[in-house]
Amino acid sequence: MTTPRSTTRSAMLDRIRAAVAAGSPAVAPGPVPRAYQRAGTNAPGSEQVLDLLVDRLLDYKAEVTVVGSTAELPAAVDVALGWARSVVVPAGLPEPARAGSAAGGRTVVVDSDPAVLTPVELDRIDAVVTGATVAIAVTGTIILSGRGDEGRRAISLVPDLLVVIVRLEQIVETVPDGLRRLTPTAPLTMISGPSATSDIELSRVEGVHGPRTLRVLITR
Repeated sequence: MTTPRSTTRSAMLDRIRAAVAAGSPAVAPGPVPRAYQRAGTNAPGSEQVLDLLVDRLLDYKAEVTVVGSTAELPAAVDVALGWARSVVVPAGLPEPARAGSAAGGRTVVVDSDPAVLTPVELDRIDAVVTGATVAIAVTGTIILSGRGDEGRRAISLVPDLLVVIVRLEQIVETVPDGLRRLTPTAPLTMISGPSATSDIELSRVEGVHGPRTLRVLITR
C-alpha cells in the first residue's frame, strides 16, 4: 500500500521538529586540516610552470602562443585576432596590444570611453583583447579581476573570440599561489579554456556561456 505524500511529509516534519526541540550539546569546532599543498615547488614564471600551463590550456582546447618579446606583441595580437573585424579593448590595455588590435583596419572600440557598451553593442563586436591578473598552471586557469588592462567582466564574456595576454611573471604553479595575488573583493572571472558545455548525450557544444574561441598570448 502506498503512503500518501502528505502523510510522509507530515511524518518527516514531525521528526525534524522533535529533533530541533530536543536540541543538541554544543560542540566546539576542531582545527581545520590544512595538509594540502600551499605553495608550488617551482618559481612563478619558470619554464616548468610555463610548460604546465601551456599543456593544460591546450588540453582545454585553447590556442596558445608564446611571444618572444614585447616588441613582437602587436604582430602576435594581429595574428590571434585573425578573422575579427571589430574588437573591444579595456581602457587600460597597453599600447602594443592596442596597436595590434587595430592592425589591418579593424575597428577598435574602447569600453568605458566615454561610456560602457551595452550587451547589444557588445554582441555586435567580434572579439576582445584583455590582460590578466594571474594564471594558475596546475589547473590551466586564467583569472581576470577587473583591473585597468582587463576591463569589465562583460567584455570578456560576450564577444565570440577572447584574446588574453598573460605576462610570464604572472604564471604561478598552484591555486594557493594564485589566490594570494588576488583582491578578495574584486570581481573575478576564472577562465579555463573556451566556454563549453555538454548535453545529456555528452556532445560538446562551445560558445554557450561565453567566447567560443580562447587564444592566449604569453609574453616573456
